[in-house]
Amino acid sequence: MTVELRHLTALTAQARQDLLDVYADVRAPLLQLANYRVEAFVERLDRHLADPGFGLVLGYRGGFPVGYAYGNTVDADDRYWARMAEPLPDGFTDAPVLALKEIGVRAAWRGTGTARRIHDELLAHRTESRVTLMVNPLAGDGKVQTLYGTWGYRAFNSQRAEPDSPRLTVMVRPR
Repeated sequence: MTVELRHLTALTAQARQDLLDVYADVRAPLLQLANYRVEAFVERLDRHLADPGFGLVLGYRGGFPVGYAYGNTVDADDRYWARMAEPLPDGFTDAPVLALKEIGVRAAWRGTGTARRIHDELLAHRTESRVTLMVNPLAGDGKVQTLYGTWGYRAFNSQRAEPDSPRLTVMVRPR
């Protein structure tokens, strides 16, 4: 399946709608939960758009949006670090990192390498030396966290991104 990858640093109205459509499809089984509602995602997305270093990759097949990944630059003073469950090692936040905030691929494109291609395209346009992400350790009965492990991520901490979100595993890898 050939997927066209589009890299964006701002959202057009069409790109925003495409992102929301993919999000709603990917998260459909969870949309009844407060933290996964489309409205909650829109609130987070709007915050992330205003944060430094926003970058997004949308994947399309024949003009149809099939997946996405986006993130922001996180520096030492970002609240991202303040919410960690365990203290961070000295110097851990000395250099900015890319915080991968969201990644999702429609069901028909899972297992095809599309998520990894979108992920890698996002990282290819970044200057940070490390990337972090948060994952629900229960997602896919643990398969999602295991997949990230095969991409070079390792668990190093945990946090609740939002008060009503589950405890997430925070993972890191070199860019």
